[in-house]
Amino acid sequence: MHSQLKTKQRLLSLDFFRGLTVAAMILVNNPGDWEHIYAPLEHANWNGCTPTDLIFPFFLFIVGVSIVYALDRKKSESGLFKAILKRSLILFGLGLFLAAFPFFDLATVRIPGVLQRIAVVYFICAVLFIYTNPNYFFKLFVLILMAYWVLMMFVPVPGFGASNLEKETNLAAWVDRAVFTEAHLWSLSRTWDPEGLLSTLPAVASGLFGMMMGLLLKSKTQSQSEKVAWLFAYGFIAFIAGLCWDLIFPINKSLWTSSFVLYTGGLASMGLAFCYWIIDVQGFSRFTKPFVIYGVNAITVFFASAIIARSLNLIQVTINGESTSLKNYLYQLFYVPYLNPYHASLAGALTFVFIWYLILWLMYKRNIIIKV
Repeated sequence: MHSQLKTKQRLLSLDFFRGLTVAAMILVNNPGDWEHIYAPLEHANWNGCTPTDLIFPFFLFIVGVSIVYALDRKKSESGLFKAILKRSLILFGLGLFLAAFPFFDLATVRIPGVLQRIAVVYFICAVLFIYTNPNYFFKLFVLILMAYWVLMMFVPVPGFGASNLEKETNLAAWVDRAVFTEAHLWSLSRTWDPEGLLSTLPAVASGLFGMMMGLLLKSKTQSQSEKVAWLFAYGFIAFIAGLCWDLIFPINKSLWTSSFVLYTGGLASMGLAFCYWIIDVQGFSRFTKPFVIYGVNAITVFFASAIIARSLNLIQVTINGESTSLKNYLYQLFYVPYLNPYHASLAGALTFVFIWYLILWLMYKRNIIIKV
């Protein structure tokens, strides 16, 4: 990673949308108490979609849009593939580091993960963007969604028989166990992984959706109002299509089902259309700065906040003869006595988001953007 000055023009609504998404990610990942979380701030148990389930697909959608803005003028540059590969490997490496921290037990380190999936989606989408014709993006998008539907709904699962969408016996779970082994999967299950290998295929489609909408935003043949209208229209169509497909291929984040791609991509497209219209077209941007500050250092805050949160859990303090983590001690001291458990848990998460805002604000004031 390196630091550089913020010298080029950025699409303000995209930075805002990215920052809002990452701030939400920090919020849901750091409750004061995991036993007391409001329902919208939890993932769906399996099928279905909560607001929390929207965060990761929104980010991959934004990755797709960002690829268009970052690489469109660089397609002819030499060494671009090498730069894309390097960035992808760094992202993947950061994900592995995060999975291993703090004990670095390589025998049980989780190989799939959030940053790892971002790395793979970025690499595939960026390579497609610089080496293929954009006219093929939609066909590839449909092909991926249909192929994944066929794989998950019609291919028998070795050792289990007929295809199914249950947690431990679906095809994606079998692939993860066969490729990574249970020792290297999500520690809360070990038999399946929400960022597994096969389900990364439709995650690429989420990135492709973003690329298609990014090309629309960068179009020079349409007015800003037309761009907003088409972004919203395509988003609404995808949203409805996702709801319809949900009837036979349930919306499911952990499996990243094709219906989930359409449903969340549609919402992301409509959300970006709204942000673009308000911020870049109407120029109403006074409220944007806190989230723009989050948006320009999105990967940095995601990675660093996870390291700090785990470190606070590692530091032990003794209170009244009992040992507890520093994080829990601070939570019990400042929130638990004054708020009901759910309010206290939310207040703890909001405090974490605000502290990181202050850190990112100082970086922003000094024009520091940490590029990965």
